[in-house]
Amino acid sequence: MKDTREKPLAILTGPTASGKSDVSLALAERFDGEIVSADSMQIYRGMDIGTAKLPLAQRRGIPHHLMDIVEPTESFSVADYVARAREAMDGIYSRGHLPIVVGGTGLYINALINPYNLQPAAARDPAYRQILKSQFDIDQGETLHRQLQAIDPQAAQRIHPHDAQRLFRALEVYRATKQTMSQWQSQNEQPPAYRLAFLALTMDRQRLYERIDARVEQMLAGGLAAEVEGLLRQGVSPQCQSMQGIGYRQMVAWLQGDIPYEQAVGWIKRDTRRYAKRQYTWFKRDPRILWLSREEYPEEEIPKQAAAALLKAFEEA
Repeated sequence: MKDTREKPLAILTGPTASGKSDVSLALAERFDGEIVSADSMQIYRGMDIGTAKLPLAQRRGIPHHLMDIVEPTESFSVADYVARAREAMDGIYSRGHLPIVVGGTGLYINALINPYNLQPAAARDPAYRQILKSQFDIDQGETLHRQLQAIDPQAAQRIHPHDAQRLFRALEVYRATKQTMSQWQSQNEQPPAYRLAFLALTMDRQRLYERIDARVEQMLAGGLAAEVEGLLRQGVSPQCQSMQGIGYRQMVAWLQGDIPYEQAVGWIKRDTRRYAKRQYTWFKRDPRILWLSREEYPEEEIPKQAAAALLKAFEEA
């Protein structure tokens, strides 16, 4: 894509359950936009309930890109995301519309606006990955995180010990290339390629946790267990990347008789709250983000305030 610096790009992020979907629809209507998902779970076909995927009937006719693009048996990397997102954005720009990147996967968003090589091809080693998984299962990442701390303190500070996928990748990259993930990122970092309007939603932490718990109950009532059971029947392995998502791995553990139902539900709520906390930590360090608190305005005013914030950001970019 040429001359990307002259092209505006809106980003709407925030922790899970903060209400990004409704605000993104209002922004797309206001700015003649199309939505590009930045959610690492909504890429999978057939995984709708556990990912809180907005049903087609509720999208108000607004195009949504990078949803339902891979099978749950397939792997999907950050590099894959950037390539597919840029392809979608090319099409959006060609139609004279505004791309609005919406989602809470910070790694996707960061790679899109600050491209770097996260996935050296030589780092892919299934045998070593299995060794890492076995060690992770023993102590939930504590030993692996100490190993990462010894070789790459910067990455260890960013990566939570329970974040298996990112922990594995950082160790794999070092083993294969003898360079740390932080070194790869610093070598390949580039300045932002777009004129950014970067907005994040926030709210009182306790209120967010209550919304998370309510969403989990809604997913369960909506058939999350049946969705997971159906995926297993279709041959989707519990070891697949897709099934490591929150909600899916806990339901698998229950369906396989490893834990009681009540424990699975409790773990889904707990792990989702922890994920939201990590999302806050990730996004709080980016000074470009304009934060919009839901506590400061009536609910019906939030889309208007978001639109005003984006206009201000574009003017200042």
